Amino acid sequence: MILTYYFAAWLAAVLLAVLVIKVLRGATFYRRFRGRRLVTCPATKKPAAVTVDASKAAVSAALGEPRLRIQDCSCWPQPQPGQGERRRCGQACLAQIEAAPEDCLIKTMVTRWYAGKSCVLCRSPIDEVDWLGQKPAVMGPDRNTVQWDEVTPEHLPEVLASYQPVCWNCHVAESFRRQHPELVVDRVRNSTTAS
Repeated sequence: MILTYYFAAWLAAVLLAVLVIKVLRGATFYRRFRGRRLVTCPATKKPAAVTVDASKAAVSAALGEPRLRIQDCSCWPQPQPGQGERRRCGQACLAQIEAAPEDCLIKTMVTRWYAGKSCVLCRSPIDEVDWLGQKPAVMGPDRNTVQWDEVTPEHLPEVLASYQPVCWNCHVAESFRRQHPELVVDRVRNSTTAS
């Protein structure tokens, strides 16, 4: 009787350990494959913003072999009313994501771009990017500043190549200047009248 109790307790502990390992494996795959990514579409050879179905990747990883599927892609046409699902492709771009899951994340690309840069307006260094708070922005060739949520992921390579970094404070000031020019007075400091 005591032996049966110990065996049942041992079996329950083993099953619980296996369950915990599987849940942790699924959670790891969910964290690794969630988020918007930028890949080169094998069909068009152009940048495409994709989202992996991280939930399915997590469940399949927990149950055995992980399977990745694209949930959404900027190259897929929008469904027309009454037409059903979007056109699905062969999803060959998954190889790029599997090879470097972190490197193709849009947040990773933008964070790396800011590393070691300073604001083009005030010259203050842009330290770590705070994605939940005061995010830095960029200034385009037209001298207008934009936040990252205004940049479509497909245009990210172009923005990273031709735009300049702007800190949060300068972005707010420039946005105010652009939206309310009648309230802004530019004062030029004259070096001869300075005391």
